[in-house]
Amino acid sequence: MSKIRVNSEIGRLKTVLLHEPGEELHNLTPKYLDNLLFDDIPWLPLAKKEHQKFAQTFIDNGVKVVYLVDLVTEALDTNPSIKDQFIKQFISEANINSVTLSELSYHYLLDIKDTKTMVLKAIAGIKKSELPNYTGHTLRDMIDDKKFATDPMPNLYFQRDPFASVGTGVSLNSMYSLTRSRETIFGEYIFKYHPIYKGTPLLYNRNNVKSIEGGDIMILNSKTVIIGSSQRTTPVAIESFAKNLFFNHETSFENIIVLSIPKARTFMHLDTIFTQVDVNKFTIHKECYDQLNIIELHKGDNGKLATNQFDGELKDILEKYIGQKVVLIPCGGDDSVSADREQWSDGSNTIAIAPGKVIAYERNDITNQILKDNGITVFEIPSSELSRGRGGPRCMCMPLEREEL
Repeated sequence: MSKIRVNSEIGRLKTVLLHEPGEELHNLTPKYLDNLLFDDIPWLPLAKKEHQKFAQTFIDNGVKVVYLVDLVTEALDTNPSIKDQFIKQFISEANINSVTLSELSYHYLLDIKDTKTMVLKAIAGIKKSELPNYTGHTLRDMIDDKKFATDPMPNLYFQRDPFASVGTGVSLNSMYSLTRSRETIFGEYIFKYHPIYKGTPLLYNRNNVKSIEGGDIMILNSKTVIIGSSQRTTPVAIESFAKNLFFNHETSFENIIVLSIPKARTFMHLDTIFTQVDVNKFTIHKECYDQLNIIELHKGDNGKLATNQFDGELKDILEKYIGQKVVLIPCGGDDSVSADREQWSDGSNTIAIAPGKVIAYERNDITNQILKDNGITVFEIPSSELSRGRGGPRCMCMPLEREEL
């Protein structure tokens, strides 16, 4: 029986997956910020404290917190051959353009006997200077002068994107950018080999060419999924996911609401402009509201998708599938300047731990007050460093189990 069970965005959260930022942030440098999808370099000591406060907020509310590194370690430790296989695959996907450097990196990780330490080093990135017997002598070494054999993985504390829990299965995602593609290796090994999570049904496979990411996938209820067609999630991937969800697995889902949002880094995922906070209440970034193109996908006959354009507004389609009046809570309020500022710092990106109870960044004080005015309990967490990575509380976690509504 699958240990994954997520049929809503707001059912009482029972188990959540996190990754506390580590040395991978120390390995960020200005030269490679763009390649690694960062706008700034978070200060690691404070980022860790902020993340620990985030985790403690879950724990204080009765949520079990599990960590990616621990699950991967437990999966790899089931058999030495699996650990060796993981290291080879990790190195092969690290975009190393030198056979010698690949071999040195493989043996470097293999020689780290403690599996958890090895996983942490893989995430942190391997400096060429750390490799025994490495000497830069090729033309590439002389011209490129890149310091890393394998790049750090600083985006990994955003656990929302590499895979998404949907019902009793997971979408093991194909990532938009090359720098994040290796992140899904960890999920692959968890769902293949972990004593608890192995055998979880896959609704999408990381080897698919077209990208889809977890920040665009939301579970409205046990029959309906919402997916953002964004900069990072393609229409072809959504159709492939839908066919798997409807026809290739035993699920209760029958509908997908596709919201096409502006294709820009500012709105990289649907959950940067829209999240559910209660049974009939949602945050929304008003600038995008009128730009949403809404399409319905349904479970059709003979293994085919049925599609139709929805002519109403977002509020209308939410009310159609929820069956009651909906309240849209504007990020930053009605002032466009405040709305833009708080959307940038993820005012719309909340994570519900129960109906009407959410975690939010404390810096978005206008949005948080409006949430409170609408009867929402807001647990505010510090975020001066975490927010530099361009993601909020929902981005930083992946629910593994929620109670049914």
